[in-house]
Amino acid sequence: MKKQLIECVPNISEGRDIVKINTIAKVVETIEGVKLLDIDPGNATNRTVITFVGEPKSVIEAAFQLIKKASELIDMSKHTGEHPRFGATDVCPLVPISGITLEETAVFAHQLGERVGKELGIPGYFYENAAKEEKRKNLASCRSGEYEGLKEKLANPAWKPDFGPTKYNSTIAKTGCTAISARDFLIAYNVNLNTTSTRRANAIAFDIREAGRVKREGNPSTGKKILDSKGIPVRIPGKLKAVKGIGWFIEEYGIAQISYNLTNITITSMHIAFNETVKCATERGLRVTGSELIGLIPLKAMLDAGDYFLRKQERSLGISEEEKIKIAVKSLGLDDLKPFNPKEKIIEYLLEDSTKKLVDLTISGFAEETASETMAPGGGSIAAYVGALGVSLGTMVANLSAHKAGWDAKWEFYSDWAEKGQVYKNKLLFLVDEDTNAFNKIIEGFRMPKSTPEEITTRKEAVENATKYATEIPYQVMETAYNSMEVMYAMIKDGLQSSLSDAGVGILCAKTAVVGAYFNVRINAKDIKDRVFADTILAKSKDIFDKTMIVEKEVMDYIDGKM
Repeated sequence: MKKQLIECVPNISEGRDIVKINTIAKVVETIEGVKLLDIDPGNATNRTVITFVGEPKSVIEAAFQLIKKASELIDMSKHTGEHPRFGATDVCPLVPISGITLEETAVFAHQLGERVGKELGIPGYFYENAAKEEKRKNLASCRSGEYEGLKEKLANPAWKPDFGPTKYNSTIAKTGCTAISARDFLIAYNVNLNTTSTRRANAIAFDIREAGRVKREGNPSTGKKILDSKGIPVRIPGKLKAVKGIGWFIEEYGIAQISYNLTNITITSMHIAFNETVKCATERGLRVTGSELIGLIPLKAMLDAGDYFLRKQERSLGISEEEKIKIAVKSLGLDDLKPFNPKEKIIEYLLEDSTKKLVDLTISGFAEETASETMAPGGGSIAAYVGALGVSLGTMVANLSAHKAGWDAKWEFYSDWAEKGQVYKNKLLFLVDEDTNAFNKIIEGFRMPKSTPEEITTRKEAVENATKYATEIPYQVMETAYNSMEVMYAMIKDGLQSSLSDAGVGILCAKTAVVGAYFNVRINAKDIKDRVFADTILAKSKDIFDKTMIVEKEVMDYIDGKM
């Protein structure tokens, strides 16, 4: 069963006192099974976004402790800042990451709220997917009136809190109110303008955000509101769905920004929000100078942005993940106000296993590790690495061809091949380490105790299963390396002819990977007790080996003819 993970992104009403901020944030690290990912303070907003992740029960405990600590250290009666707020822990959204649905996450949000209300005496509202009534789904509705209007809000029966005290008291005067939700991944994203005018920034926000602006008679800013038959103001919708936005002036930077919440990036992505803002700003005589990401972002959102801007430039998409992220950062101006470190801002990078990997070694380090007196990495890992180098050459030729002057009309053809090459390369790089991991599983099996009949049986099963896996991995190397030959073959026929030798070397590397991995399949398969499994994988491997030899001969004959 897949491990359940949820992310928690509390926003606390303190962005200036770093000691307080760290004291509050570090509380989550006292809870086992929770990983603190990010602390992102804002001076002008006087607000900090904290991000942590873990299994649901651990995250709920960590969130409770954070809300408690914030209520002890933050006095809302003394708080000022640019951002709307009504509590020491202003909002506390829970976000499903893996193995858990949004509906299941909402149950945990309710558990957290009930505990905050009963044990801490803090009132609050459930919003978004945790909301218990329609009008409370929108955070802006729950937070209307902000801290200054909280006493009046709590006295209104229509806004009785979902949890905690219902009457304003001296404790609430200090802690304020908290909004808790379950929601999809939200990107908090600010776009920077070359103006100090909040009014002009708001005008663009109203152009873009889904809610748009209120329709007025005459002057769009000061004219009389137009009401419908029920007396509700008529609105002019904005350009983009699933986008909330306001304009503000940030004294810290000396500029106005448009602050967006992108509530569903499958509907409106960061790069589309940015691009539409650029258009609207230009129409209003303003210029976008860059943007700012608050908190964390999924890797896919950054890669999608990189792809978007590469397409606009008619450049190959078959480049490395690292290069795509660089393109995204520069195109969006994410480093306009301060350095942007992908390792600190992309959620998948923060969750990466810190275990040392072979593919993270330098070239010389990898060679030294291979040459050492340990048995791994061995031939299987080396075969996978040679295969990765081979398809990297084919991918290089595709990227060079896509960028050749005069071949602009064919850039997408070569880009498609380069993207295929990147997929093969990434799979083979994964198999470099996985082949060594598979070998280590066999060793672990042999080290298991064998003092009793039960232990002997368990040990035999573990060794058998590990040996099967250690045979499947080099088979995957064979299969992937053979399939990757299509990239080099296509580039030999249709790519830059000046790079014929590069694609040829790529074919030879792929062939070496296939043959080397075939050796490993055969040597491991002989120890498998399940002969049906062994004979089947040996037959499939022989078929790939034979087809590889045919492709290699065709390519070598073709290259010989050209040279």
